[in-house]
Amino acid sequence: MRQRAAYLLQFPQVRTMLPGTFSVTFCLPFAPVRWKVTWDPRQAVETSILLFSLGLVVAKISNCTDTPFSSDMWISIELSLLVLASIVYYLATRLTWTKQPKLTAASSQPTAQPDRPGSPRIDTREGRRTLHLAPSNTLKIGVFGYVWMTVPKNYRDSADDGIFTGILVGPLISSALLYLTLQASTATPPSDPLSHTWLIEAPRVLGHMNALEALLLSRRNLVNLSTFCSTILIVHVCASWMTEARHRRKIQVPDGEVSSVPRKEGRRTYLYVLFTVSVSLWILCVRIAFSEAKIGIWQNLNYLEVVASSLFFQFSLFMAIRMAHHGFTFGELGLVCFGATVLFMEMLNLTIARIWPVTTPFIKTFRLPTPLLVFQIALIPGSLMVGLLLSPLLYLSRHIAQRPVRRLRYPAEKQKQRRLLALGFYLGSVLIVGGLIGMWTRWCLGKRDPWLWVLYWILEGKKKWSRPVLLAYWAALGSISVAGWNRQLARSRRYRPRGVGDLMHTPFEGARSAGNAEHSDSGTPSTPPPDSGGLGLSFSNLPNGAQMSNVATDLLDAADKRVPLLSLNARRKFFHALAVVMFLPGLAVDPAFTHLSFSAAFALFVFAEYVRYFALYPFGASVHLFMNEFLDQKDNGTAILSHFFLLTGCAGSVWFEGPSQLLLYTGILVLGVGDALASIVGKRVGRHRWVATSPKTLEGSVAFTASVVAFAWLLRVCGLTEHFSLTRYAVVAGLSAALEAFSVQNDNVILPVYMWSMLVMGDVYGTL
Repeated sequence: MRQRAAYLLQFPQVRTMLPGTFSVTFCLPFAPVRWKVTWDPRQAVETSILLFSLGLVVAKISNCTDTPFSSDMWISIELSLLVLASIVYYLATRLTWTKQPKLTAASSQPTAQPDRPGSPRIDTREGRRTLHLAPSNTLKIGVFGYVWMTVPKNYRDSADDGIFTGILVGPLISSALLYLTLQASTATPPSDPLSHTWLIEAPRVLGHMNALEALLLSRRNLVNLSTFCSTILIVHVCASWMTEARHRRKIQVPDGEVSSVPRKEGRRTYLYVLFTVSVSLWILCVRIAFSEAKIGIWQNLNYLEVVASSLFFQFSLFMAIRMAHHGFTFGELGLVCFGATVLFMEMLNLTIARIWPVTTPFIKTFRLPTPLLVFQIALIPGSLMVGLLLSPLLYLSRHIAQRPVRRLRYPAEKQKQRRLLALGFYLGSVLIVGGLIGMWTRWCLGKRDPWLWVLYWILEGKKKWSRPVLLAYWAALGSISVAGWNRQLARSRRYRPRGVGDLMHTPFEGARSAGNAEHSDSGTPSTPPPDSGGLGLSFSNLPNGAQMSNVATDLLDAADKRVPLLSLNARRKFFHALAVVMFLPGLAVDPAFTHLSFSAAFALFVFAEYVRYFALYPFGASVHLFMNEFLDQKDNGTAILSHFFLLTGCAGSVWFEGPSQLLLYTGILVLGVGDALASIVGKRVGRHRWVATSPKTLEGSVAFTASVVAFAWLLRVCGLTEHFSLTRYAVVAGLSAALEAFSVQNDNVILPVYMWSMLVMGDVYGTL
């Protein structure tokens, strides 16, 4: 009895709040059979949250206009149709209908169960400690959504394709941005769309239209663009289903493939291009038909924008699913490609405004056309364009690194070839950044040199030294964190028990062998000399130096032996906490400078991923091995995306801009505080799981809500935010916690933008 009590204290029982599936059986009058409807409560709650949020958006935007069939009224109609289409899609794909024979008097009698002897419970201690999740069988492979000419193995393994995230979150964000602008334009007098803490020059305007009026028209265009992209996603899913229904059971295909998609990559690409052009022409005809019939759907998109956005959105779907193979769910893919399309359209409209400034009525950008937007477009799409233009060099570098030495024509020249390819990539990057991208940036800045502009702007903060100090602070924290983890992880491998290790991510094995070759070529010893300490420092010139060195080494080794005890979750959440420590001072002191710094950090991450994935000399192997120690089951694709999602989640609330200081902190509060504490509390003290098919717990959700609300209140007490309604903030945080608990999509990219949008639509800031 004492042993059982001690076991229950150490491993308490985990309860489940909701079952893995719900089912209802009913019988229609005069029908010979009964129907049984089964659905997954996790998916039902997640979908209900998103549909409720977009329904709130429809009500808010409808109340902002009293004119029938105005632009805002048509936007609310668009969103209502999208909500209706989502409900129909859910009922058609997420409910499982099965026929059962109708009960008769004889069949309704209970059957006697045969007696069987009781058997002893055989269960090992490790088996009792393992967290078993009930399988979710309600969602069949046939109802997963796919982009045209893609197959299941192209997507990350998940219990849900996340299609509602892909088609609803984009319109939710766009509508929140529009609602912000509607509030600013209807105020008396009209308020500034940016807070007074943003130290940046005034946005560029054309003609007689001021910046706020141009921003209002641009964000109406953005909502049209979001519903437009959601429609394209639905078209891809329906076309994939129809094509698969025609080819099903005709040929046998291996797991992860579908019979309607050819196995040859060239054939897939050809069919995808044809389908992309066909969809673009079809949707252009639909837009023309709406215009002729005086229907205001997509009325803010002109014909050029319809064709350009359709082609680019589908092109980005194709490229993302192949470059980040097995890295996205369908919903994450749709949301990321929508963001890429937004940046592309902003770049296109900025370029058009510079070429034809007289005939262009206003600059159609979805944020204010300040230098911050110009530099963001130059940094983020520009870094991706560098990889596209230099892709032959990157492909050869990866190919040589992967290929065994014995299979090369000239094995002795492998390292020389890798160095030449890396040198070509580095020089090519400098030429593209300094030439093509730098010239476009200079042109958009009014023939001002972008490098000199940045140098002077760094000295134009609240104090001349404030921005340089922020840069030094970020550089010191980043360097110390990376160097410290790199050293500890390298030494901890010496003490890792055999057969025990974290989830290993090996997209290419050639990088490991290449890394070993690099170290052997360098000639530097892999271990410190015998008379040196753990840090490679020698004490031979001091009295009893050898004893001091041995003591220091023993102390460091004793500390290093504890590093493998840190779980993978603890290692990953360290960077969530680091995001709070790094970014909170920047948002409080200078949000405009933090905006530009986030864009630069994203571009730096892109180049780091080039170095890692394509094994570029001399850092490819070391970067890969370092990042390998922080990967979980969501990072099993070719590209490592977690750090991109974490940075984007923290930066999104800043990149959206806005008049509220409270909204700027949404990303770091959700990820750095709420999500980190929810994970830690849920794993350590969680006893009540929400559903049987998910490890998320009630205790983790409570920790998420309480920590985010408490931290936001602390920011208000410290004078870093304006006054806001604590009750409304708590309600929005609770909704975000529920979405985090019931969604299987990547939290880092979904939760911050969802909570930011709901804070806007809930009128949280500026109220008591």
